[in-house]
Amino acid sequence: MTEMTAEQAAEWGKSLSFEKVWATLQEVGRKQAETAAQLAQLEQTVERVSSNVGGLNRSMGELIETLIAARLWEKFPGYGLTRAYQRIPLYDEKNVIRTDIDILLVNTDMCMAVEVKHELNRIDEVDRHLKRMQLIRQYPPELVNSKQLVGAMAGGIVDPDIKDYAYESGFYVLELTGESVHLITPPEGFVPQRW
Repeated sequence: MTEMTAEQAAEWGKSLSFEKVWATLQEVGRKQAETAAQLAQLEQTVERVSSNVGGLNRSMGELIETLIAARLWEKFPGYGLTRAYQRIPLYDEKNVIRTDIDILLVNTDMCMAVEVKHELNRIDEVDRHLKRMQLIRQYPPELVNSKQLVGAMAGGIVDPDIKDYAYESGFYVLELTGESVHLITPPEGFVPQRW
């Protein structure tokens, strides 16, 4: 924008009329409306993309859960687990969902709560499963009730450090390998935590 002298500004002001100012204001208003419409359209696009990405993540998680759940009880022959249930909600005494169990393996006197992650790569995921195990014992669903309870962590990809932390926390660790699930051999002396 170029600077005007007082005389130039006064001369410019004489050329203004109500009609010219009104037309300029209407043009500015029209441009603002166009910009607002474009912003609203952009916001809808961002929302749609975010929803699709969230849906893709959820779909990927459900796919990995399904792949891992298939005949998972066979990985633990010493426990005699015979059934697998997926996405079991956990309600408190006020009937509020506190958490859920991704996969629950059961037999008549034992059960195993398995937390599944696309990538098992963070310590806080193991810590959250420790808390979940306490909640399962505090608010046991009918499938768990008075049965012995052990836990496991499973992932499409398992970070070696997190695997070690999961074992230290008393969990079995499973990893998706190709078309099947592999129970990673526990370290020597591993004893699963019982809740």
